[in-house]
Amino acid sequence: MGSVNGTPEPRSGLPAEPRPVVPDYLGANVRGLIPALLGPNDWSTSLPAWMPDPVRGADTAVLLVLDGLGWDQLTDHRHLMPTLDAMSGGSITTVAPTTTATALASIATGLTPGEHGLIGYRMMLGGEVINVLRWQVEKQDRRRSRPPADVQPFPAFLGKSVPVISPAELEGSAFTEAHLRGGRPAGWRAVSSIAVEVGEQLRAGERFVYAYYGGIDKIAHERGFNDFYEAELRTADRLVADIVEQLPPGAVLLVTADHGQVEVGDNIVYPSDELLAHVETQSGEGRFRWLHARRGAADDLLKVAEHEVGHLAWVVSRDQMIDEHWFGPTVAPPVAARLGDVALVAHAPVSFYDPADSGPFELVCRHGSLTSAEVHVPLLAAINN
Repeated sequence: MGSVNGTPEPRSGLPAEPRPVVPDYLGANVRGLIPALLGPNDWSTSLPAWMPDPVRGADTAVLLVLDGLGWDQLTDHRHLMPTLDAMSGGSITTVAPTTTATALASIATGLTPGEHGLIGYRMMLGGEVINVLRWQVEKQDRRRSRPPADVQPFPAFLGKSVPVISPAELEGSAFTEAHLRGGRPAGWRAVSSIAVEVGEQLRAGERFVYAYYGGIDKIAHERGFNDFYEAELRTADRLVADIVEQLPPGAVLLVTADHGQVEVGDNIVYPSDELLAHVETQSGEGRFRWLHARRGAADDLLKVAEHEVGHLAWVVSRDQMIDEHWFGPTVAPPVAARLGDVALVAHAPVSFYDPADSGPFELVCRHGSLTSAEVHVPLLAAINN
């Protein structure tokens, strides 16, 4: 058994483990937003039933993605977010894995992870593990050798030219090219500019505006669920209120998220030498860790992993996840090749260690798995009265 900081060893008499919340790709899911809003639909009659009612009377929409705001976290902190609390709607599901690169790609393209292929934060691609957000392998840029448009070939927003209001420093990045290709950047450098820019785009006659804010995710990763997090929730709620004030008659604001969060702290699970003896390399993220087996060792790897960490995670083979549609009803062969042989998908508040998966600081909150706290995200709507 690998060492687990702050996490109990397996014991008898434990309650039955929870079941993974597999995303509802054919129903209330983030990948259905863009097809519903930008497809050939009459918003008054043909929107899906899970779309909030204020959208049906609108002719213009703003979609704001609040990175990292899960539905469970929102319901636990309603008193800090009165604007969101007063909005119409409820929860929908995001995608698997519940990570920014995969979910933002599904939101923008309207496709499942099995279709667009950005299948994780750290993804196996052509025999090496690429950091999808930075488009790097061991700090070496891969934009030339792995062109973003080849790795993820589908345009954003059904091929329509849409204003994209996101941090200015992300304009022109490889990940932006991979998931927002075709959008028209309208970058912001201060949070206060987001609502102003939304208002300018709407007054210019835009029917649909996409906006992104990542503060909640950043603070949760770095600080956890504490006073800093609560202050950030208040800031995000004020942003939502400011955008609502910018809405002209006939416009609606929709707020969603790419994933939720789980506070893990220093509960890090270190795989044993016995398990690593079957592993060629690792990819994914701490709460959705892909293990790529040595040649011929996949079956043994699955058995050892189940014995070692089955009390902390769903230990699942690639074939099982594909069969159960974790990544959507269809997984294209090039995408399947990016998956590991076995995944450790944490249901306990832990993270699985990989020495190659590191950053400037230890993450307090994490995401990636299929717990309710990570999968369920808000879909809320408001108009300016």
